[in-house]
Amino acid sequence: MSWTGVTYRHYALRRVPEARAAALPSLFVTVVQPTDEGALLVGQMSASTAAPGRWQLPGGSVEPPEGREVLDEAALRRHAARELAEETGVNTAPDDLTLWVVTRGGNGSIGVFYRAPSRPASVLRERFSALVSAEQTRGRDPEFREVALVRSPADLSDLAGPQVDYLGPVVRRFAEALIHPGA
Repeated sequence: MSWTGVTYRHYALRRVPEARAAALPSLFVTVVQPTDEGALLVGQMSASTAAPGRWQLPGGSVEPPEGREVLDEAALRRHAARELAEETGVNTAPDDLTLWVVTRGGNGSIGVFYRAPSRPASVLRERFSALVSAEQTRGRDPEFREVALVRSPADLSDLAGPQVDYLGPVVRRFAEALIHPGA
């Protein structure tokens, strides 16, 4: 893998259909955060983000390592844990995240998905509410404007707004794993 420094303008151009042929793929991490009750946490991006209104899992693009830092699986787990905390208020130790799946999207982007330990839905909602309150006190918009809990792909139709392309397949795989553990 090699890195190419790009500006936000490049990211914005990726969203223009005529410019997609020139788009560079990205590397991103994301966290599958289940509840003890068998649901999956998803969030809707705030208006101040690069993808306003889009529903997705907690996560984000990985930046190139600085200096002599190495981009290895441990670094990706740390990045995923940081994204989970920044977007939902849920603090999880990087070592508690388990590699779940690696995907390659239509534009060549690589997604590294980690599964977090299950938590009660009430705890996830409380942590998110505390995060939103803290961000608003600082005069900032949280990255997620709201969160929802979904159990199956059918639940995704209840989410108003666009969804990241991986959301349906990930929710389907999560739901199937609940029905057929170990499969």
